[in-house]
Amino acid sequence: MPYLHLTLSHHPGVERMAHVAHALTDHTVDLLGKRRELTALTISVTPEGQWFVGGAPLPGQSYQLDIKVTDGTNTADEKAHFIAQVHTTLEALLGPMAPASYVVVHDVDGRAWGYQGRTQAARRQARPQTAL
Repeated sequence: MPYLHLTLSHHPGVERMAHVAHALTDHTVDLLGKRRELTALTISVTPEGQWFVGGAPLPGQSYQLDIKVTDGTNTADEKAHFIAQVHTTLEALLGPMAPASYVVVHDVDGRAWGYQGRTQAARRQARPQTAL
């Protein structure tokens, strides 16, 4: 039940955004082993002049991807591979990115977040063989 939020420094157009959403969902499923039907993604664009690095306006384009996964469901190697693939994919789809581009994988305690009104811990107890 991962939740992804991608913030872009420039609007790439609706069609390209759809390609980005599809690619990020695929990476979440293929590299982190998450269920496609439970993978949620939002994309927002920071208005021009509101993204700064070192106190100066952003040079070029950038992104920040935050993804929340249930703690203990992915290894450090899986997360590192995911981070590398996301960067490669976003550059392929959107063009070169500024060095200050980020992917943050948040490992959230299953007792502290939920889906459909139930915590991840409760969902795991009910279906222990199901990937969260």
